[in-house]
Amino acid sequence: MLLEPVRHRLIEQGLLGEKADQYGGPDEVMLVSAGPTSHLSQFSLLCGPASRRVLIRQPSRDVVEAAKEHSPLSGKTKLVDSAPFLFEREIWDGAQWQLDASTTTISLADGLRQLCLKTDSNFLGTIPESIPFVGPFWTGALSYDLLQLTQPIRLQHLPQEGELLCVLWEIHHCIVHEKSTDSLVVLSTDSSWEANVRVCLDNGQPEYTPPTILLSQKPTSTCTDQEHEDIVRRVQSAIVDGQLYQLNFGRTWEGEIQSEPWTVFSHSIASNPAPYSGFVHMKDEGFSLVSASPESLLTTEDGIITTAPIKGTAPRGASDAEESLLREDMISDRKERAEHRMLVDLMRNDVGRISKPNQVWVDRFDVEAYAEVQHLVSRIKGNLDNHVDVFDCIENVFPGGSITGCPRTVVCAAIDELERRPRSFWTGSMGWFDPSTGCSSWNILIRTAELRREGEGWYSRVTAGGGITIESNPKSEVAEAKWKANALLRSCGWLDEAAQSNPVKSLAIHPLPLESNQSNNSTQAAIHTHTFEKHAVLLIDNLDSFTYNIAHSICGLGHHVNIVSGRETLESSAQQLIDDLQPSHIILGPGPGWPQDSQLTMDFASLSLMGQTPPLLGICLGHQAIGLASGFKLVPSPIGPVHGTPVKCIHNQSGLFHGMNDVSMTRYNSLTLLTSDLLAHPTIVVDATDDTKSLVLGLHSNQAPVYGVQFHPESVGSPYGVKILSNFLEY
Repeated sequence: MLLEPVRHRLIEQGLLGEKADQYGGPDEVMLVSAGPTSHLSQFSLLCGPASRRVLIRQPSRDVVEAAKEHSPLSGKTKLVDSAPFLFEREIWDGAQWQLDASTTTISLADGLRQLCLKTDSNFLGTIPESIPFVGPFWTGALSYDLLQLTQPIRLQHLPQEGELLCVLWEIHHCIVHEKSTDSLVVLSTDSSWEANVRVCLDNGQPEYTPPTILLSQKPTSTCTDQEHEDIVRRVQSAIVDGQLYQLNFGRTWEGEIQSEPWTVFSHSIASNPAPYSGFVHMKDEGFSLVSASPESLLTTEDGIITTAPIKGTAPRGASDAEESLLREDMISDRKERAEHRMLVDLMRNDVGRISKPNQVWVDRFDVEAYAEVQHLVSRIKGNLDNHVDVFDCIENVFPGGSITGCPRTVVCAAIDELERRPRSFWTGSMGWFDPSTGCSSWNILIRTAELRREGEGWYSRVTAGGGITIESNPKSEVAEAKWKANALLRSCGWLDEAAQSNPVKSLAIHPLPLESNQSNNSTQAAIHTHTFEKHAVLLIDNLDSFTYNIAHSICGLGHHVNIVSGRETLESSAQQLIDDLQPSHIILGPGPGWPQDSQLTMDFASLSLMGQTPPLLGICLGHQAIGLASGFKLVPSPIGPVHGTPVKCIHNQSGLFHGMNDVSMTRYNSLTLLTSDLLAHPTIVVDATDDTKSLVLGLHSNQAPVYGVQFHPESVGSPYGVKILSNFLEY
C-alpha cells in the first residue's frame, strides 16, 4: 500500500504522530480502500495531525442505569426513552487535549451536529473532481454501544462508566491516494504542513519494510463451540415462538499480543485486502482499532444515501472451479438467500425513514469475494428527504442491520441478553463526514481488532459471528464465525501463517440480476409521524423493521400515510384515532411477538369486525389479530417458521387476490391460523393458503371491508405485493 511508506516518512520528519505537535495531537487515522479499483474502492486517506476532536463516553450509573434482568428472547423487550449522554469537544494545546465545549442530549444526531461544526475554510490549491473533500472534514469511529441513543432500549450489560464510545477528529491536513491514477494528493489549510509534505513526497519513493507479526500465546474465547451451538438453538426457539426473525450473534477471541497496533494493521490489509479498511490510534487512551472491513454502512453524496449490506457467506475455494461451485451453492441456498432478503428489506426500511416517499430502490446485487470468504451483497439507495442532513443519516441507519438482525429493536435487546457483555467498537462504524457538503462514508466495523495498552504490552479483542435464522445449522454457524475471524487471528499472531489453508486471494466482484424491480417514481403523497394528515391511510407500527417499506409502497400508490406506534403507551384509543384522523383506510402492521402485545392492534381488529372502521388490512401480526378477534386460535406453524422466503399462495381470485394468477409472496411468520378452524365460519372467508392448504395466507370478512394476509406484500421478494395493496386501497 502506497500510504504505508508515506506514513513512515512523515513520522520521521515530524509531520505526523508525536513529533508533529505544532500542527495537532499525536492521534492517527488512516482509511484504506484495499483491493482493485472498483465502485467499492476508489481512494485511500492518510489523515494528518488534528487539533480538535469530539468524544462520547458511557455515562455514570446515576445517569444510565443497567436494565433489570429480563429476557427479550422470551418476548419481554422493555421499551424506554433515551437517556442523556455527554458530548465533549477537545482542542490540542501543543502538549495535551483540553476541553473546549460540551453538550448533553438524548440524540446522537443533535450531539454531533452541535459540536462537529461546519467550516468556511477550504483546502489550498486545486482539488481533483474525483476527491469528495473541498475543506476540513471529520473522521473517526462510533462504538456499537451507541445504540443506547438510537434504539428505545436499555442494556442489561452496560459498558464501564467513562468507557470510550466515540472519537471524531476534525481533519485540516491529509494525503489522498487516488487509485484510478495511482497518485497522491496533498490537502491542507496550512501552507507550512503542505509544503513540508510535498518536499517529503518529492524525495522519491521512501524505503520501507513492512513489519513482521510476532507469534503470541493463543487467545481465550468467550464461548466454546458447544456453547455457541446451544446459543444458535436458543435463538431458533425464540424464532419458533414468533419473537424475532433473525439474530446476529458474535463470539470473541481475546488475549495479549506481541506486535504493535500498526504492525497488526499493516499485516491485515496485506493479507486480507478490503475496501473499507481503517486504522485509529489514540495515544492518550492507549487505544487502537484495526479494521479490514468489506462492508459499507452508508455513503451520502448529492442528496443520495447508499447502503450496501452483506449477508450470506461461503468460503473461497482452493481452485477457481471449487470457488465457482461454492459461490453457486450460496446463491441458490434457501437459507442464505432468505437471510439476505431479510436484510435487504430491513435496510430499505431504515433508508426509507429519511428518504422521500417511494424514493428507495435496490441498485445492484453482487457476490463479493475476499481473502477467506465470499458474500452476497446488495446496494440500496434512497433520495434523501429535504430536511435530512448527514447527522440524521448516521442516527437512522446505525447500527447496521446486517450485524444485528430483525426486527431491529428486539434483536438488539436479545443480543445483549445472549452475549452478556458490551460489543464496544465491533459492529460499530469507522468513517468520515463533511457537515458542509453533506458527503460521508461509513463502514461497519467487522473483521476488526480492538487493541488496548496494558502495561508495556497490548491486549487485543477480535469478534466474529453470523446471522442465525430458523434454517441455520449450529455447527455451520460455528464454522462461519471462525472463517470470518481467521484473517485477524493471524494478524494478531494467534494463528501461524502456515495454518492458512488457501493462498491469499484478492477481492473479486461477480454481478447478479436483481431479484425484483420495484417502483421508485416520485409522488406528491407523504409519510407523517408527528403531525398527522386527515383522511390518510393510518398505519399501525408494531415495532417491526419493515413498516416504512409498507408506507413507501402506499405513497407510491398516491396515498398519504400516518404512522402511529402500536407498542408504546397509548395516547389515543383506536376509536379516538378514527374520530380525530378520519382515515380512509387502516393497516395493522406486522411485528414480533403475539398480537396481544399490541392493545391498539387488537382494538382496531375488534372494531373492524363490527363494521366500525374504514376498510382495514392486517399484515402478518395484524392478520393474526383479526383471527384472534374472530375467536380463532393462533398456533405455532405446524410445518415450521418461514422468514424471508417467497412461498406459493394458493388463492381463489377473490378479495385482495382479484384479477391475479399464480403468485409467490415473502413470508415472515412463525405463528399461524389454521384453515381447518376457519372453513366453517359464517363470516370469515379464507382467500389463500400455502401449498399444503393447511395455513391461512389470506382472509376477508363477508360482513365488513376487513382483510388479512399472512405474508409481506412490501418485501423485495413479493413481486405482486403492490397489486395486493392496490386492490385493498380501491375499497
